[in-house]
Amino acid sequence: MMRSDAAACAARAILAGSKLAAALLLAGCAGMPAGDTGELIDRALAGAHRADANRARDVYRHPRETLLAFGLKPDMAVVEIWPGGGWFTEVLAPVMRGRGTLYAAHFYVDEKSPRYMGPARDNFQKKLAAEPAVYDQVRVTAFDASGHVSIAPAGSVDMVLTFRNVHNWTAAKSDAAAFRAFYAALKPGGILGVVEHRAKEGTSLEEMIKSGYMTEAYVISLAEKAGFRLAGQSEVNANPKDTRDHPRGVWTLPPTYRMGDQDRAKYAAIGESDRMTLRFVKPATP
Repeated sequence: MMRSDAAACAARAILAGSKLAAALLLAGCAGMPAGDTGELIDRALAGAHRADANRARDVYRHPRETLLAFGLKPDMAVVEIWPGGGWFTEVLAPVMRGRGTLYAAHFYVDEKSPRYMGPARDNFQKKLAAEPAVYDQVRVTAFDASGHVSIAPAGSVDMVLTFRNVHNWTAAKSDAAAFRAFYAALKPGGILGVVEHRAKEGTSLEEMIKSGYMTEAYVISLAEKAGFRLAGQSEVNANPKDTRDHPRGVWTLPPTYRMGDQDRAKYAAIGESDRMTLRFVKPATP
């Protein structure tokens, strides 16, 4: 899959290994032909449709840098897995609208689903319906790795994105099935972008499930067993302040604050979790 020179330059910048090196490379990209993807992301981030609470998370989630690192282009077919309240959908939908295709593979809901899933999906669909000028072209599908994996037609999409979800599938013992579903949906040469809370290497599986933090080695292994090849790693979502040893795991930190007001200032000063940012490719040939 070919990318524009500007998008390729930006992606190399984000994967450069340090924020200073990335900044220098991105500055060099500025003189290249129109960087449509970056410009569209900037417009989306500045859009009036974004919730103020979501906009406040930009400093922790680095949406522009993350999406460019994955190689997003506006004319792609993209699946966002389990978009939750639509944090990244607020960015992706206006970038893709009229240019590409965005699938939002939200929760599959039935009588066995956890109680929060139905209301979360309903709220997401209400969000889309409230802003048709932004979200009218989003195609909502459903995903449950235990059996409901029709996130998009097989072999039809250029990119699958998942943000802070892998720990949920590991806890449900369905993580391997999830990655196989992503592989099946992608075209040969397609990209899987993964952002996940990062545990210290050597952390046990039991502790990963308890804390919500996953080791890079474990996530990479899941992807490779499904057939993917690791194509890039970025530190853009790293947070060296995060000690990853909190009383209620990753949910101790913002935006969840599971400890309530207890030590809230301490956890606010840390910010959101330390995260891995991994880019995988489905090989063009098996």
